[in-house]
Amino acid sequence: MAEAARARPIPTPETQHFWDGTKAGELRLQRCDACAHTYFPPRPFCPSCGSRKVSVFPSSGKATLYSYVINHRPAAPGFTPPYAIAVVELEEGPRMMSNIIDCPQTPEALELDMKLEVAFDKLDDEITLPLFRPAKG
Repeated sequence: MAEAARARPIPTPETQHFWDGTKAGELRLQRCDACAHTYFPPRPFCPSCGSRKVSVFPSSGKATLYSYVINHRPAAPGFTPPYAIAVVELEEGPRMMSNIIDCPQTPEALELDMKLEVAFDKLDDEITLPLFRPAKG
């Protein structure tokens, strides 16, 4: 019997630029043209000032580990426990939830503030997920 697949995000018109970016190997963020606030998740207006004048730009892909929990229960299809559910803080400021890969899923290996870099996991021809791994060097 095949293992259940990981949940697949469904792009919307407001998030399509983000998913087009991950497919192209870019982690795209938005910045308000009125107040310069950089934010995630994608939306058509600035969450800080409400302006609809926003720009999309590629982020550096660099982040630090802000917080995490290690899941040991087989609760989510497509995941093999233990696995980290993490909040990473992007170099540009916003935080996002993701998973940490290429690293033991233990408290000894997952140190808060550790340097991370984005990695992309292609689910299919339409969706590529941004994950994070320890930064090299």
